[in-house]
Amino acid sequence: MIYRSIFRAFSSDLAIDLGTANTLVYVAGKGIVLNEPSIVAVNRSTGEIVGCGSEAKEMLGRTPTNIVAIRPLRDGVIADFKMAERMLNYFIQKAHKRKSLVHPRIVVGVPSETTEVEKRAVLDSAYRAKASEVYLVEQAMVAALGAGLPVTEPRGNMVVDIGGGTTDIAVISLSGIVYSRSIRVAGNQMDDAIMEYVKKKYNLLIGERTAERIKMEIGSAYPLEEPAEIEIRGRDLLQGLPKSVTVNHAEVREALSDCVTTIIAAVRAALERTPPELSGDITERGIILTGGGAMLKRLDEKIRVDTGLPVLIADEPLASVVLGTGKMLENFKLLRKMALN
Repeated sequence: MIYRSIFRAFSSDLAIDLGTANTLVYVAGKGIVLNEPSIVAVNRSTGEIVGCGSEAKEMLGRTPTNIVAIRPLRDGVIADFKMAERMLNYFIQKAHKRKSLVHPRIVVGVPSETTEVEKRAVLDSAYRAKASEVYLVEQAMVAALGAGLPVTEPRGNMVVDIGGGTTDIAVISLSGIVYSRSIRVAGNQMDDAIMEYVKKKYNLLIGERTAERIKMEIGSAYPLEEPAEIEIRGRDLLQGLPKSVTVNHAEVREALSDCVTTIIAAVRAALERTPPELSGDITERGIILTGGGAMLKRLDEKIRVDTGLPVLIADEPLASVVLGTGKMLENFKLLRKMALN
């Protein structure tokens, strides 16, 4: 413990949004210093890491047989313990721009319904990556904090954080969570839905990078005001040859409809379970959307129509979780109150 205290003198505390799709790192006093895909490229033969983050993402679907690109997290939790540890260590070293004497205190956001086993996996990975202390906090809570909501006041705040692997929904008041739920339908499932739709309709096999591009460029939850389409390339399943097709915004919206419906159903369930007094606050102040999934075109409009409530998108939806986690670093009393461990 003495050695850890000595090492911490050379280290800056870190807040980490360890996401299924992207990992963001916030350094106390500096802000967000790293935002990279949660992907590791590994040489199967030697076990050596040949790429991490953005470099590894460029390799997705393009690697030789001896190299594999791995996502260590699935549905918001660690699926590959060893790779998660190595990825975390890489990001910590990169955030500090040095190779040794890096033993920071780390705060990590986790989904609301994370099991004890899943929490232990995150803690162990962070400690093995040379953290001196590790604190876990609920993603929905820190997302609300990062979005600028007054979570310490005796008033109801509702946040819907749509990440890569999970959508976390929470009603917050007086620094506590009154209701929370995490569903494993989010950005990655939207990409999968697009891949499956294109496969069934056009007999065309596309990769996850292409599906993500389709979602970002013409994907929507509600009809767009201007028609949009995109040309995509993949492999024809019948002939086995490269092929191009053009898909339009209505087709992509149809592909995403089940995911959007599931998210809205979870939001409605949360509203039904919210105490009346807090419901009144939410009716007045609205629902706040955070996370990368909040950027799906006209999702806020779709939720507004289906719930009848005001819906706002956070100023920095992609960074809300890590910004809120970073605020925890600056308020240790609040961190101790909200930490899950």
